[in-house]
Amino acid sequence: MPWWKKLLWIICSWRFYTLKVKLGRRQAPRARITNTSLSGILHDIFANRGIKDQAELELRLSNLLPISSLGNVKAAADLILNAINADKRILVVADFDADGATACALVVRALRQLNANITYRVPNRSRHGYGLSAELVQETLKLEVDLIITVDNGIASFAGIALARENNIKVIVTDHHLPAANLPAANVIINPNLVSETFASKNLCGVGVAFYLVCALHDKLTQDNWYKEHNIKPLIPASYLDLAAFGTVADVVTLDKNNRILIKAGIGKIRSGSSCAGIKALLEIVSLKEQYVAASDIAFKLAPRINAAGRMEDMSIGIECLLSDDKTNAMKLAATLDSINQERQDIERTMQEQAKQVVDGFQADNDLPFGLCLYQKTWHEGIVGIVAGRLKEKLHRPVIAFAKNGNSLKGSARSVHKINIRDALDSIDKNYPGLIDKFGGHAMAAGLNIKPHNFTAFAEAFDQTIRGQLTIDDMTGEILSDGQLGENEFNLAFAKLLRDISPWGQDFPEPIFDGEFAVLEQRVVGDKHLKMTLKSQQSSIPLEAIAFNQPPLNLTENLVRIAYRLNLNYWQDNVSLQLVVLYIGL
Repeated sequence: MPWWKKLLWIICSWRFYTLKVKLGRRQAPRARITNTSLSGILHDIFANRGIKDQAELELRLSNLLPISSLGNVKAAADLILNAINADKRILVVADFDADGATACALVVRALRQLNANITYRVPNRSRHGYGLSAELVQETLKLEVDLIITVDNGIASFAGIALARENNIKVIVTDHHLPAANLPAANVIINPNLVSETFASKNLCGVGVAFYLVCALHDKLTQDNWYKEHNIKPLIPASYLDLAAFGTVADVVTLDKNNRILIKAGIGKIRSGSSCAGIKALLEIVSLKEQYVAASDIAFKLAPRINAAGRMEDMSIGIECLLSDDKTNAMKLAATLDSINQERQDIERTMQEQAKQVVDGFQADNDLPFGLCLYQKTWHEGIVGIVAGRLKEKLHRPVIAFAKNGNSLKGSARSVHKINIRDALDSIDKNYPGLIDKFGGHAMAAGLNIKPHNFTAFAEAFDQTIRGQLTIDDMTGEILSDGQLGENEFNLAFAKLLRDISPWGQDFPEPIFDGEFAVLEQRVVGDKHLKMTLKSQQSSIPLEAIAFNQPPLNLTENLVRIAYRLNLNYWQDNVSLQLVVLYIGL
């Protein structure tokens, strides 16, 4: 079965217990954006996303926050340069998701160009656990490593860092996850979320931190005249922006201005045809042309294939794909990633059906927890995060899904906007001592370990903690529309403008519009999707629309109210306007 059909099957399987979703409109902005020529709905779209001044929409790379403003990057660059000059062995330790993979590929690519003695390792979920664990350090001692650089992890790796330092290994931590009250004993820690950090963007992800580190290293080498003295071609940090954009989108971090700059520059690099061979290969695997790439394509088509390697097998496959400069090799690795992703989808379908049965049981008793915990002994620990995420989206409440991990249960938590999930776990750890063995993460996602016999008690504690912060009304889904489009906005030019004017994503959502439409024609395509021809009261031109997983409409009158996104539909060499319908009110 093709991957897209499997994905649609998964989506359909959740329709039966999706809670009520209502359609609402964003309020008119309270204040206008200053120093801008934007007008009409385009102005309101950005004003409703917190933009106050035109300068916040100037996404040129020159507007990136200064490299030196991220704390400790200079000290880390000094340590790396000392290691290179002394031909010391450097080890990059990555996380096993797309953010960690892109961060690892970025740092390894840069240091290889400098002829550094460098290699990398990715923890095995079952054997090592997360981050720079003591088990992983113990295995690497035989490599005679002199410097370890963590990417997208390390801020919670107390035991592993302590063991490394005991063995005279220097450690640089580059991470973005929220730190505990105490910090590990690394030589240098770079993390925008340190309490003492004054960096203006707290939303930089792991690959963003890695990008800043490489930029700082380049600045150091330039200032020291190192390139010329060693006859080495200078690094071009901008050449790694495709990786920086990929990981930033994949990690679903808040798209503040700094992250939007990174993503826009990286997508521009991909569209220009100058991305790395691995990204080119992934695009070919999903039959997407470079010039059409948007942030949503990275999020829903490319990143899942990289993530699948870390969830199912070995993230080294994903990293090697991103490191490859050979088209044939990159295509071979991308095909392997695609195959792994198909296997992941098969396992995920089974787990989702089992999760559905648990939820159905709660709903039958009218007792669905506010904070939901699920566990099945057969569940795959690399996929529980996806199950938690799908449930969270459908049930509009925090969810933790657990899998067996040795003698403990490993949980993956996903949250809604009103709940900082790491803070919730911290509260449970303080109020119910002994229930949690360890935890870490950030506002929207976290991981934890508990003992099997503590599952029921933890589930009750989690539910009670969330009940103190959410109400029934908070758990009703809402689609927020940016309003109604006028006749001059139902066209390809406006759709392209929306696609290109800014990256859309977490906390900077892609615009949604609504209105009343006459249904001129409807037909089912692909067995389960409703293809429609609509006519807006604001436009005399028939509009093509598609509603996924929607049966034919039983119309008592010709008019329907819909909420939709403007979409550019690419078919062969043709581009057409299409409305992607998210809500239908009869």
